[in-house]
Order: sequence, then C-alpha cells, then structure tokens
Amino acid sequence: MLVENEISLFNTITTSLLAQSGWEWLAASLGITYVLLASKTSIWCWPAAFVSTLIYTLLFWEGQLPMQMLLNAYYMGMAIYGFALWRQHSQSNATLSITNRPLIFHLTFIGVGILLTGIIGFYLANQPNAKLPYLDAIIMVFSVMNMVLMAKKIIESWLYWMVINTLAIMLFFQTGYYATLIMYSVYLILAFYGYYHWKKLKTAQDAPSNN
Repeated sequence: MLVENEISLFNTITTSLLAQSGWEWLAASLGITYVLLASKTSIWCWPAAFVSTLIYTLLFWEGQLPMQMLLNAYYMGMAIYGFALWRQHSQSNATLSITNRPLIFHLTFIGVGILLTGIIGFYLANQPNAKLPYLDAIIMVFSVMNMVLMAKKIIESWLYWMVINTLAIMLFFQTGYYATLIMYSVYLILAFYGYYHWKKLKTAQDAPSNN
C-alpha cells in the first residue's frame, strides 16, 4: 500500500509538472537566475527578479493565493529598489558592504514578523477562497521583511531565506505549483551557497581593517 501511494504521488506530480504553463516555468527559471546572480553580488540579479515576479504576480492572482500575489508585486518594487541601490554604490566606486546585525535586531525582527503573521493569517482564515492562510501569511511577511535585508547586503538574510524557502516548498506542494516547488527547492540549496559565499566575501572585505 505504501509503495502504491508513493507511485500514485509520483504520477500526480509528474502529470502536474507536464501540465504547468510555460509562464510558470519561465518565472521559475528567472527566479533561480536571480538567486544565482545575487549570491555572486551581481547587479543583474534585480532585472531577472523583476520579470520573474511580474509573471508570478499574475499567476498567483489566478491561483487565489492573495498573499503570494501581493508578495510578488512587492518583489517587483524591491527589484527596482535593489537595482538602484546597488547601481548607486557601483557608480560611486563605493561597493555596498556586506554586514551583519546583532542578536537583539534579529529577536525584534522575528517578533515583529510573528505578530504580523498572526494578524494577517487570522484575516485570511476568515476569507472564503484563501488557501493555507497562516502558511501563506508567514511566507509573505518574512519575505517582505527579509527582502530589505537582502537589498542592504545583510548576511543573515540568507539564513532567513533557508527557513522561508522550506515553508514555501510546503505551501506549493500542497497547492499544486510543482514547477514553483522545484524553484524553491533550488532556492533552498542556493541559500546555503549564498550564505557561505557572502561570508567568504565579508571575511575578505573586512581583512584590511584587521591588519
């Protein structure tokens, strides 16, 4: 019975993947491109993010995932902000430094995020068409907050992405967005790479001041 269930699940996922629209595959590919370029601190990560999130905004509107739709609309704005911020530092020959934040900052960050998740999740739970309201809400809230940390090159943003991406995998598995699930699985792997790569860059960046 267990084997039959696993085969049935595999067949369901395979069929669903084949049925995914070309737009979702394109958005997922551009999303992966964004994370790869971001891990290399390439400014061109932001245009890739903009196009990817534009497509996802439309897809999630059709799929009745309101928080994911709003999240991707927000990502579009942050892609413009991130591009402008990184470009400003590039033009002034003053590269935006990779930094970290103290524990009290992160405790406050998490506390605010949980509070907002509770409020938004409660609201969504009382809407007739919302799916997985609290899971949808926590991904949206912490992604919105963490995108600011990412744009400012705060190294702990990658640690938050590890958790956010894991939750997103759960959401999209349960809602049938399998191409997007694959994208977030790749995101999760790249979050580990991004963190260790930024840590290495930060060590090199801070080395002169330690001499």
